[in-house]
Amino acid sequence: MKEQLKDLLNKCIQNLISKGLLNEMPAKIRIDHTKDKSHGDYATNIALMLSKQAKTSPLELAKIIIDQLEETSFIKKTEIAGPGFINFFISEESSISIISEIIDQGEIYGRSEIGSGQSVLLEYVSANPTGPLHVGHGRGAAYGATVSNLLRNAGFKVDNEYYVNDAGRQMDILTVSIFLRYLSLCDETIRFPDNGYQGQYIIDIANDIINNCGREFHQNSESIFENIGKDGSDGGDKESHIDELIAKSKALLGENFKSIFRVGIDSILSGIKNDLAEFGVVFEKWFFEQSLIDNGFSDSCIAKLKESNSLYNKDGALWFKTTSYGDEKDRVVVRDNGNHTYFASDIAYHLEKFERGYDKIINIWGADHHGYIPRVKASIEALGHNPNKLEILLVQFANLFRGGSKVQMSTRSGSFVTLEDLRKEVGNDAARFFYILRKSEQHMDFDLDLAKSKTNENPVYYIQYAHARICSVFRQVSEKELVFDKGQANLSLLTEEIEKNILRELSRYKSVVESSAIQYEPHQLAYYLRDLSTQFHSYYNACKFIMDDNDLTQARLSLIHATRQILINGLSILGVSAPESM
Repeated sequence: MKEQLKDLLNKCIQNLISKGLLNEMPAKIRIDHTKDKSHGDYATNIALMLSKQAKTSPLELAKIIIDQLEETSFIKKTEIAGPGFINFFISEESSISIISEIIDQGEIYGRSEIGSGQSVLLEYVSANPTGPLHVGHGRGAAYGATVSNLLRNAGFKVDNEYYVNDAGRQMDILTVSIFLRYLSLCDETIRFPDNGYQGQYIIDIANDIINNCGREFHQNSESIFENIGKDGSDGGDKESHIDELIAKSKALLGENFKSIFRVGIDSILSGIKNDLAEFGVVFEKWFFEQSLIDNGFSDSCIAKLKESNSLYNKDGALWFKTTSYGDEKDRVVVRDNGNHTYFASDIAYHLEKFERGYDKIINIWGADHHGYIPRVKASIEALGHNPNKLEILLVQFANLFRGGSKVQMSTRSGSFVTLEDLRKEVGNDAARFFYILRKSEQHMDFDLDLAKSKTNENPVYYIQYAHARICSVFRQVSEKELVFDKGQANLSLLTEEIEKNILRELSRYKSVVESSAIQYEPHQLAYYLRDLSTQFHSYYNACKFIMDDNDLTQARLSLIHATRQILINGLSILGVSAPESM
């Protein structure tokens, strides 16, 4: 219906241009569903947008537009509201036609081609493989997967990618942590470093090494800690302490250091992949940072920056002139010891992304990376690409609450709630839904007790219960050996006010999923499904669906059948199931 109204307005404006009343078409014709049904079904601000161009008041232009509108059967009447808004009241015949359209199209109803087949590379989660995914990563995973579904639903071709940071200092700390736990299992007395990874998963990996390799990597603890500076809790510098342990372990182990690292990262990545797959999050590609080093791409990227005169030497290091592109200060890309910084790898990764030829590149990052955006965009521009082709969406951390109290977490100490723990406690459906119930850049409090509750206050339960209730009605139809003839219903019998309200909600679905996709806001769809469920529950409590009047029965069954289809389609995009019984 919105598209029909847009076409109608488009013809009207073109007509006014031909008459010299307007100069040019607006960039976009906006039509919105009205919140108050007394204001009609749809409204447009087109008269306010074009009044300056028409050199008249919005009110006068609104009158001219209404007079010039082509007569059509689907508009019952039009009204001018406020300073020049045009409200459209849709005819009953057109309103009920949405039922047949939904039933005929089924699971493809709501899909569009606004993306026109544009290719999108969507990178998200990309958590360092230093441990299992925690609840903070879960929000990014649920958000990214849902945005991907929305974009595909809107006609984009989307590839999901996970960037694996398998190079650098954090990987060395991970390896040393595993090695020291391994030595403890070999009966060596180990003072575990303050800066090591201390979760149970580190001990589990060390146990796997013991079981598979025995004492092959054993070293005397005295040889490890000889001439090593004090740790932070002993009055020393914890950063220097862990770096010295890394250097000593590499010297003693040689190639075996890499062997331990490989066992560790393979184990952690396997857990991450399984965790995400069980959460309904699938990646087409896993891109490894180490590949940029191994294939020389990172070095060639630095060479290209040199050629563009974007680098300079200072204190033995190579600095990138990011201030020339709006960053607050210049950034080091190659340290004085010759090692590339994390930023250098990120520059190379983004250059590699751009060279793959995608129409749009989207990164979903934690909100703590906000300050990182200008320097990444600077590198893209310096390398000759359009930085506006990259969109960066930020996701705030999720705070867990149980029994009204915040659950305390610390990643390095290992005292965090894993995504797997969360999924086991509240279920995949509740986790997926609750994670996207707020704008991604807003802080969210995840109420574990609410997510597990089977009450109307739990939004995902409330929506799924609406679907289950509709399924129960159709089970009754089957049990009574009645025939639902969805193609022959007399839909004009749907005259109750609650039925009209449901029709209004059903007509909103297409515009909601389109808006959710374009604005990367899955919460819009989540709230829509809750609103539709509210209307259905009211209908369920107020009216009978199976009656002696077969014509009215068929009409009402058609309406709730269409409602069920929209619930299925919407929940599918959100990655949430639609159970038939609860």
